[in-house]
Amino acid sequence: MQCKRAYQTAAASGGRRVLVERLWPRNCRKESLPLDAWLPAQTPSTELRRGFKGGALDFAAFRQRYRAELAAHPEHWWPLLELAEHGRLTLVYAARDEQHNNARVLAEWLEEELDRPSSPACYAGRRS
Repeated sequence: MQCKRAYQTAAASGGRRVLVERLWPRNCRKESLPLDAWLPAQTPSTELRRGFKGGALDFAAFRQRYRAELAAHPEHWWPLLELAEHGRLTLVYAARDEQHNNARVLAEWLEEELDRPSSPACYAGRRS
């Protein structure tokens, strides 16, 4: 699994590309951004996103609260987990900071879920 800015050129080896932003990236035409899906439901809540972007939350607090949101709504990230199980997955994001963004937190979350033998996805019959 990898994370890549929406403004970077897509690589053929990137596998399935999923935009993980609630809002479409600025100055990026829809027809010029190669994607397999856009899943805005699994992104941080508007309140959390604004708090982080506005500086009211540091990255550690943002990460903790976003992980709590992910835990509360597994139905939002199950489709990504399924894609990651069946090949390379690239999470596409718009943030300028390549290390401190929602895609990195989501990738970390998904990798932990893939490694977890008793993932909630198992109970839902989503994983074999």
